[in-house]
Amino acid sequence: MIIDCHGHFTTAPPALGQWRERQIRSFEESGARVSPDELVITDDEIRAAIENGQLKLQQERGTDLTIFSPGAGKMAHHYGDERTSLDWSRVSNDLIARVCELFPGRFVGVGQLPQSPGENLAASIENSVAELERCVEELGFVGCLLNPDPSDGYWQAPPLTDRVYYPLYEKLVELDVPAMIHVAMSRNEALQGTCAHYLNGDTAVFMQLCMSDLFADFPTLKLILPHGGGAVPYHWGRYRGWMLDQGRPRLEEAVLNNVFFDTCVYHKRGLELLLDVIPESNVLFASEMIGAVRAVDPETGRRFDDTKHLLDQIPIKDRRAVYGGNALRVFGRLK
Repeated sequence: MIIDCHGHFTTAPPALGQWRERQIRSFEESGARVSPDELVITDDEIRAAIENGQLKLQQERGTDLTIFSPGAGKMAHHYGDERTSLDWSRVSNDLIARVCELFPGRFVGVGQLPQSPGENLAASIENSVAELERCVEELGFVGCLLNPDPSDGYWQAPPLTDRVYYPLYEKLVELDVPAMIHVAMSRNEALQGTCAHYLNGDTAVFMQLCMSDLFADFPTLKLILPHGGGAVPYHWGRYRGWMLDQGRPRLEEAVLNNVFFDTCVYHKRGLELLLDVIPESNVLFASEMIGAVRAVDPETGRRFDDTKHLLDQIPIKDRRAVYGGNALRVFGRLK
């Protein structure tokens, strides 16, 4: 089975975005709430969005299952307060659950967490624990997205290794589900979202983990760095050297029991580097379709996010593990 561990519902019916716009506008103008019950999306609208989008590409590219989450950029945690984020997360997660019910065996859910920046962070982490539990135990989800920058481009939160996040990590371990570290939108004009903020987030969090003893406290915690880990594979020597300079454990011992990388890298040489530097046992197949890049690569004649086509050209010792076996191991509930 070929499992794509990184997909977003970027083709959601327009009603979802319209409800979100009203939610944000109402709160900003008067502090009023828009009820989730006011969002109406039919099963036929969901089917049309999926069948003409993600499912069509699954079939064309020869993948079997997508681990599916709400659109990451749309999480936009800086809007409103912790209740705003909670309502938006529940609405988004319920929609993902409907996709999974309508297309069993093709999609399995990963949840959005109701995070908030600033003084609302601690309360929002408590809400995130409850929403994670709901997603896993009631909706059948197998993981979550964890935003390391709920200020959306200004990095005003403490590192993910801070104890404010510990209740969430305790619940992740208890439920045996991983978190994919994924920033949302960038509202900072100096930091473009797709090609700067996303990759910066992956890189920054890896360094946070190197500087901490988080995995001593949570030895079975599993975190996934998307987009090939940002700059991490390219600068592996720098990280190794820094760890030695600081008297820290060897890099491989410090992180590779707990940290995994996906293959959302949109050129062959980049994927070759990823698989050369990172052990195959720590690499999970992913494409992020339909997401960050939608264009056709004029050099290959295929879409940039057709990562399976690229990986098929690269020698891999244990292709079965990279294409699906590792995902079954990391997403403990997927089995």
